[in-house]
Amino acid sequence: MNKRLWCGLLLGFALAAGAVHAEEAAATLYPANVNLNDRASVQRGARIFFNYCAGCHSLEYMRYSRIASDLGLTEQQVMSNLVFNGAKFDDPALSSMPAADAAKWFGRAPPDLSLEVRAKGADWVYSYLKSFYLDPTRPVGWNNTVFPSTSMPDPLWSLQGVQTAVFAPAKPGRDARVEKLDLSRPGLETPQQFDRTARDVTAFLAYVAEPNVYERERLGVWVILYLVAFSLLALFLKHEYWKDVH
Repeated sequence: MNKRLWCGLLLGFALAAGAVHAEEAAATLYPANVNLNDRASVQRGARIFFNYCAGCHSLEYMRYSRIASDLGLTEQQVMSNLVFNGAKFDDPALSSMPAADAAKWFGRAPPDLSLEVRAKGADWVYSYLKSFYLDPTRPVGWNNTVFPSTSMPDPLWSLQGVQTAVFAPAKPGRDARVEKLDLSRPGLETPQQFDRTARDVTAFLAYVAEPNVYERERLGVWVILYLVAFSLLALFLKHEYWKDVH
């Protein structure tokens, strides 16, 4: 057999096997179904983020004043409910955790989340928040089915509760994979309530990833109205110009 043809076949089999393995290893993502026009959802997501996540994660491209303006919040509401590190109203939303200490505690400094939804998608973020489980083999005691071997502890465990993993039987040459997660210790919220919480946080991070979304939609209405008016005017002028031409 031709050597090139033989190498091509081997490469094809290797790629196919890799694709199958990747498909089997990929975690199931839940649809986030975020609605940025639901301003109350985005506001709730902001409150949850700054109460549970902002101690480690920054939003370096956002200022508290911009969040207030976009989400319809007053300065007093922002300073009372979202700012806990002594920052000023016009400051960027930065974590107060020193990067060196974070790297020592978690293995690496927690990433900035300004563009997380744009980088990985709303479904990924929503599913990640729902998929933590206890894992005593990990340094922080937690793992995640969407992002295996994560070095981050579950920030919302008190709301969701504690999940434990049920593993499927291991296949030859492969590690056992998580088949499902069981809620072994309830949290402060029911599963339905926590679904909304995870969706609200995802909605807020989706807004942070594109903070001009509200301005773009507001201007879009006027652009469409202008185009409609211009089209009508152009049609009128066409008829007026050609009315005497036979």
